[in-house]
Amino acid sequence: MTAEQIIATLKTLVDDGKVLTDPADLDTYGKDWTKIYPPKPLAIVFPKTTEQVQALVRFANDNRVALVPSGGRTGLSAGAVAANGEVVVAFDYMNQILDFSASDRTVVCQAGVVTEQLQNFADENGLYYPVDFASAGSSQLGGNLSTNAGGIKVIRYGMSRDWVAGLKVVTGKGDILELNKDLAKNNTGYDLRHLFIGAEGTLGFITEATMKLARKPDNLTVLVLGLGDLTNTMDVLQTFQKQIDLTAYEFFSHAAMQHVLAHGQVQAPFDTEAPYYALLEFEAVSEQVMEDALGLFEQCVENGWVLDGVISQSETQARNLWQLRERISESIAPRTPYKNDISVVVSKVPPFLTEIDAVVTEHYPDFEIIWFGHIGDGNLHLNILKPEDMAKEDFFAKCQQVNKWVFEIVERYRGSVSAEHGVGMTKKDYLHYTRGPEEIAYMRAIKQVFDPNRVINPGKIFD
Repeated sequence: MTAEQIIATLKTLVDDGKVLTDPADLDTYGKDWTKIYPPKPLAIVFPKTTEQVQALVRFANDNRVALVPSGGRTGLSAGAVAANGEVVVAFDYMNQILDFSASDRTVVCQAGVVTEQLQNFADENGLYYPVDFASAGSSQLGGNLSTNAGGIKVIRYGMSRDWVAGLKVVTGKGDILELNKDLAKNNTGYDLRHLFIGAEGTLGFITEATMKLARKPDNLTVLVLGLGDLTNTMDVLQTFQKQIDLTAYEFFSHAAMQHVLAHGQVQAPFDTEAPYYALLEFEAVSEQVMEDALGLFEQCVENGWVLDGVISQSETQARNLWQLRERISESIAPRTPYKNDISVVVSKVPPFLTEIDAVVTEHYPDFEIIWFGHIGDGNLHLNILKPEDMAKEDFFAKCQQVNKWVFEIVERYRGSVSAEHGVGMTKKDYLHYTRGPEEIAYMRAIKQVFDPNRVINPGKIFD
């Protein structure tokens, strides 16, 4: 079929012929937050129902047309980039909350429901959706599940997959499957639900998800600490976890905080400067818990691990302290950061980070390195900022060499080259640093079963 024929047929498969081909729309919907691959989609199509998604997939199989899923496009691995004339399937109009059960504490959502929309719905019904990250205001549930998004609460609440009671999907063959039927107990063979979570849309499209909700946390309190040394992150974590259940444990470097402060709207937490900072969050459900937290803080100061600190006295102050961590990405965005999202087991974080930092600093002393991340679950974000006088192409080329050194260290520490953003296109050449050849062979075989014609998000995870 010609491009014109494909576009004409697409218009018959969705309501109101909602298909976009304007260059500005192709650019907007054909990419995510990565800046490496220029978008070149053929068209953008907006289904409204699972059945319309099924019709699109069957059309794609019959005519060998490649489809790329598009949610909030906040990914950082080019998993939602359409760079080779694909048709983008955007879920913006599948954004309804369809059902809610207070007894089961579950809510049925279409794939285009925005994370913050689900969080607000839970709050309005006296409950809590705990998966949270800086892009919650724009990321969509289907994309979150397709990358098994983590975020800032993993230390207490786990990853996205831990909150999925059931899924409705359209496979790459065009079949509609209802997976797990929202059951808490269902030991009837393979749980295909978990294949689609984290598959980055390569096996098919998630169109609906039944999400579990939790009770609301009580009096969330934030403590920001200035640390004397990177190893003190583990000292502080172990000390607090012996007595208090943390809901978050984040860290960031002084360089990261300087960018946030320069960006405006946020103030330094205290006058003392420290090389690293830790942000702890916990439920202060009683005066005793608050007294325990202050006692642990004093203990950390006495041991020389903590140079200074501040604890929130109100919800507003807690939100303001969180801004120190959550505004890092936006504050460094103008510097075209090259991002690496890596992880190891928690106990290995200090030597792991120190080794990587030393390698990058030695070979590229002119590059500014920004560290932050979810250190409580072993997830680190390495950001290398582009020098202002260097062309983007030259910068990315140099970062490819950085990748090799970084991932060799990741492999040695038995870590992951992608902790929470997926493989997409940016990490597929490095998949072997985390996955063995036998694992990759099984993954390819699974892809073949669900998408034998390879029309669903081709070129992502592996070629």
